Amino acid sequence: MQRHSSEHERGSAVVEFTFLALLLMVPLVYFVITVSQIQGGSFAVVGAADQAAKVYVAQSDPVTAQTAAEQAVSLAVSDFGHEPGRANMTTSCEPADCTAAGSAVTVTVSLSVPLPFLPFAEGLSAADVQASATQLVGRYR
Repeated sequence: MQRHSSEHERGSAVVEFTFLALLLMVPLVYFVITVSQIQGGSFAVVGAADQAAKVYVAQSDPVTAQTAAEQAVSLAVSDFGHEPGRANMTTSCEPADCTAAGSAVTVTVSLSVPLPFLPFAEGLSAADVQASATQLVGRYR
């Protein structure tokens, strides 16, 4: 009788191991992918803020500078695989004249990193990341 019941359960350990491995590995892999997306978003905003500040101080008038900085942010964010529409850029100058020599221009870029593999979840995001960069307007341009 004992031998009959052990033959009946033969192979059940493989099935249990496969089921538990899937049950535990799928959330773990999703967590790693989500953390990678957030890290990529962090790198994207740091690069975007730095490049936007450099582009801003190289322009001669504030309107052209703002447009060029926004294009730099869009390009930098899209290079990291994020949608440029999810990024926001703000600029501030100290003193108020952004084109005067010696002015400090600070560009802040924020990005809402979406949850991976969830195209139907428009309002949900994994994290909001933000970075700032400051450049001085040079005396000679």
